[in-house]
Amino acid sequence: MTRLNVISLAGLLLASTANAQVYDPGNRGPDAYTWIQPEDTVILTQNGDSEPVYPSPRITGAGGWEGALEKARAFVGELTLEEKMFMVTGQPGPCVGNIYPVPRLNFNGLCLQDGPASLRTQDFVSVFPAGVTIASSWDKDAFYDRSVAMGREFKGKGANIALAPAVGPMGRSPFSGRNWEGFSPDPYLSGVAFALSVSGLQDAGVQATAKHFLLNEQEILRNPVRQNGSILYESVSSNADDRTVHELYLWPYADATHAGVSAIMCSYNRLNGSYGCQNSKLLNGLLKEELGFQGFVMADWYAVHSGVASIEAGLDMDMPGHIAGRRDAAEDDASATFFGPNLITAVNNGTLEEERLDDMVTRIMTPYFALGQDEDFPSVDPAGVRLNTFSPESSWRREWNLTGPVSRDVRENHGELIRRHAAESTVLLKNERNALPLHAPKRIAVFGQDAGPVVEGPLNQAQFDYGTLAVGGGSGAALFTYLIDPLQAIKAKAAEVDALVEAWMDNDIILNRDANAWSAIPLPNDPEVCLVFLKGWATEGQDRENLVADDDGNELVETVAGFCNNTVVVTHTGGITMLPFADNENVTAILVAHYPGQESGNSIVDVLYGDVNPSGHLPYTIAYKDTDYNTNLTTNINTTGIEDWQSWFDERLYTDYRYFDAFEVDVRYEFGFGLTYTTFELSGLSIEKASRNATITSRPADLPVAPGGNPALWEVLYTGEVTIKNTGDVAGAAVAQLYVSFPESAPEGTPVRQLRGFDKVRIEAGEEGKATFELHRRDISYWNTEEQQWVIPKGEFTIHVGFSSRDLRETANITPVRGCT
Repeated sequence: MTRLNVISLAGLLLASTANAQVYDPGNRGPDAYTWIQPEDTVILTQNGDSEPVYPSPRITGAGGWEGALEKARAFVGELTLEEKMFMVTGQPGPCVGNIYPVPRLNFNGLCLQDGPASLRTQDFVSVFPAGVTIASSWDKDAFYDRSVAMGREFKGKGANIALAPAVGPMGRSPFSGRNWEGFSPDPYLSGVAFALSVSGLQDAGVQATAKHFLLNEQEILRNPVRQNGSILYESVSSNADDRTVHELYLWPYADATHAGVSAIMCSYNRLNGSYGCQNSKLLNGLLKEELGFQGFVMADWYAVHSGVASIEAGLDMDMPGHIAGRRDAAEDDASATFFGPNLITAVNNGTLEEERLDDMVTRIMTPYFALGQDEDFPSVDPAGVRLNTFSPESSWRREWNLTGPVSRDVRENHGELIRRHAAESTVLLKNERNALPLHAPKRIAVFGQDAGPVVEGPLNQAQFDYGTLAVGGGSGAALFTYLIDPLQAIKAKAAEVDALVEAWMDNDIILNRDANAWSAIPLPNDPEVCLVFLKGWATEGQDRENLVADDDGNELVETVAGFCNNTVVVTHTGGITMLPFADNENVTAILVAHYPGQESGNSIVDVLYGDVNPSGHLPYTIAYKDTDYNTNLTTNINTTGIEDWQSWFDERLYTDYRYFDAFEVDVRYEFGFGLTYTTFELSGLSIEKASRNATITSRPADLPVAPGGNPALWEVLYTGEVTIKNTGDVAGAAVAQLYVSFPESAPEGTPVRQLRGFDKVRIEAGEEGKATFELHRRDISYWNTEEQQWVIPKGEFTIHVGFSSRDLRETANITPVRGCT
């Protein structure tokens, strides 16, 4: 059996040191984009390094945190130097990350917990749809409501800080193993989901952590490799120019910062030669100065490679607080951490100003007070201790006073929410001969190793052969209290009409059968529908070698379709998956469900039988073959130089649909595509200036920086509206998408069209609804690298509105700026 191969670090090192090719997914696409020449930028200097930015900006409390800042400063004023040191240095304890309590000040410490789809190390919690799943809903209410529910569970279990949401990786390459934790390779869609996820968590009283900052777009060599005590390879360096950084990868973090995010986690990789948690241009310059970030910068686990240098570059909290492999060291062992006791020494000998240490602690405590976590916040649920393999009790250096109920059930009615969100996030890609919704078939055949129950335990931490795949692996994984598999839900639904359901869940047996001996597998007499379930494993720590389903999934579909002329395919994968069987006339329907969470089976049955009209749309582009993508991972380094792992983002702004549209590459299913069980018409697009008498200038007003950057960038310049009519027979939801084409005066390399708005509207059959949009100044600006600011180019913009990036029904034109810019 051919499984989905993942690139492992050990195998990669063996191959690369032997000067062998490890992985090359194909060509980089047309050579047409090579006309983009390097330019002088601020983030990338002539020698390829990021320019230094010092000192680290101090917190001001801007954005509504002024009162909390006063409390934080008063708290810091009561701390000893040793207590300050422990406030910025993680310690082993009951949570994935821990900051020691200060009992004399009634501070119970900080509990940091994974992750973006569930509270990973606790029992009786819910498993929510993954980031890529909820992004497929294109539903702003769903983005927010999902995170509010998650936040309530985190708080109920005593977690002050959720290590979520994620937008790094953003999905530059479809091969990245963690794309499923984030939302979309489009910065606008990711930014909206990111900000609403932050707001949802924090409105529930839990601090949100935006991660992983920045250009964290692959797993291979994300950390340096050591051999015999010395570094064999430095981690991969993601090298991008200034405009690309601002218009793609920094964009969602501006949204999160504007939403008041509490923490931002710096990433493992290097950026333009400097480690993410020690890059002063990134942390001090872009984040704390340009975006006005008021919270604290937290290190990803073991991403710290220096002490004072990282602090001066903008790092505020070291997690987990010890060097890899040293978690059992004594608390006062300075060699076990870059922070810890070393900070006391640095302050006493003048290497580190105590005022900077005070700012670090103040930044950590301000969101704590802003969210009222000093007032009756729940204690850590002691049940998590036995589930926390990252920080086992044997490694603790102090006793933790764990009180309160054990194994608290914090799930409330979230199962209903998860079921609805997963169903509404399901993307219908093909529906021929009205195959769906099903009309109470009496004979159903089910195929695939993804269809049935998981047979290797509830913790989805390792790849397994048998059982449905509802979430990915790594720190974003989950401990299922329960998991409804598709076969279980199909049988329950079929029982309502006494239907016959038979299942074959061993792909090997199906594929290795005698072609003329189907009697070896007793089929129902002439099945009315054959349901084939495919899965694709994706996890932290590994990248995908290909974009096909596990367990010979493509061959399974072709085999079943060879004898069943009504074959419906459902995929549970972490992102882009090739669908060569889409051309098979016997494959009548295809549903992409991604990682739906604990209600997986119920949610897909709701869609199959029409209890929910699917309204999901792709948050990425599905090409015809994996070599059509132009953004490969850096995996084939055939030398042994310590600095040789370099990833050049020379595609610049041309990722996903921007690339395919710019070079007119045919795709199987475009960005934003999705079908429903009804039909919609779109008409009457109008775009109006938000303020009729206001003059729109090319440059924003020079205003004091607030969280999210210059407040002028968030001003609404235009509003839009379009009428959508449901022309079908059933109620449904339409996703109207707005794309902007910049005028010819925009710099070379500007994408043909860019998403700048969307609105999901639910409409009864035969009725009409209105989709509305807002265009902010940033939405119609480009990043001017010479001026170091956002600029609206002169000339006419074209506004397109439709149902996908290539299904554009209405256009309008606006000219914000005339004359010279």
